[in-house]
Amino acid sequence: MHRAALRQPITRILAITFDDITHTDTDVVLRLGDPPSPVPEPFAGLLLQLVDQRTRAGGDRWLFSGRSIGQPMSDRGLARRLRDLGIPLRLARVAALRQLVLEVPAPVAAHALGFHHTTTPRQTTTQAVLGTATSQQDPEQRNVQA
Repeated sequence: MHRAALRQPITRILAITFDDITHTDTDVVLRLGDPPSPVPEPFAGLLLQLVDQRTRAGGDRWLFSGRSIGQPMSDRGLARRLRDLGIPLRLARVAALRQLVLEVPAPVAAHALGFHHTTTPRQTTTQAVLGTATSQQDPEQRNVQA
């Protein structure tokens, strides 16, 4: 799911309704496009908890309900809530991209995410440099950076 979520604009994430989430005996899938994306643990469990809480609270079917009845949360509202939780949004997105380029070739990631062809190779190079620098430090210094 994280790959599909990376390329979604925040307005699309905020427009997720309960109808976009399917839970079977074995899987949780989220419809962000076609085909729906499987949601891995621990996110699947967290997503189902949120749906359960929102269902018990009643009201509309938005996953991220806004202040106005029948409207999703605003992008500014979500950004504010995430910052309040200590989640640095830009750094989180860059960290997810760096992890992705470790898993798949940079050109493939760039094409799949709609990024410019130099973005993911640059992240691959950055990650390689950071990995080399970290591996040359003693273990105590690495723990401080992590």
